[in-house]
Amino acid sequence: MDLLKAIQERRSIRAFKPDPIPKERIKEILKLTTHAPSAINLQPWEFIVVTGEEKDRLSRRLIKAYREKKISCGPGAVKPLPKTYAKRGAKTLEAMKPFFEEMKVDSNQFINEGSCNFYGAPVAIFICLNDAFSEARFVDIGVALGYFVLTAHAFGLATCPIGLITAYEDEIKDLLNIPENKKVVMGIALGHLDPGVSINRFKSQRDDVEKAVKWIE
Repeated sequence: MDLLKAIQERRSIRAFKPDPIPKERIKEILKLTTHAPSAINLQPWEFIVVTGEEKDRLSRRLIKAYREKKISCGPGAVKPLPKTYAKRGAKTLEAMKPFFEEMKVDSNQFINEGSCNFYGAPVAIFICLNDAFSEARFVDIGVALGYFVLTAHAFGLATCPIGLITAYEDEIKDLLNIPENKKVVMGIALGHLDPGVSINRFKSQRDDVEKAVKWIE
């Protein structure tokens, strides 16, 4: 697939078919993902791929943790967001509202429990980072994430990056035996989109690029 077309077409999917993804295809996506640039080629990312019954067990554990702790999806800001960003978030949630109404679901429950269940995707992937690295290396993880979602799209697969799961890092580490010196930075749902679910028609919009650019000439 043409890269520019993939960038324009790709969107986050929030309802997946249960159809399994061949292991070799996942390996192929991850191999291409590791072509992402990183500081002095450190390649600091580590991937944990969870499928099958282990993924189902993980989903049950995370949903239980959410119902107990009630930590919800959010921007993770350390202080109140400037109005520009807050308005973008509110606008996106408002745009999603008609789809949730059509589905007759509570939007808050759908997003939070859906995140913990990886929206029913057959594959859950965690990107981890050794705690020897500073948070500056989160940039490398973000670049790799971008490569991953675009590569998956090129193969006809759907994705949804999921940040909420980091709030339940203890449960993830315990169930998957992840060492204490590894940080769980991001989760990704991977699979085939379910076209019969309304929310999958939603695509978030982008502001005019000039709002984010300052020219110095």
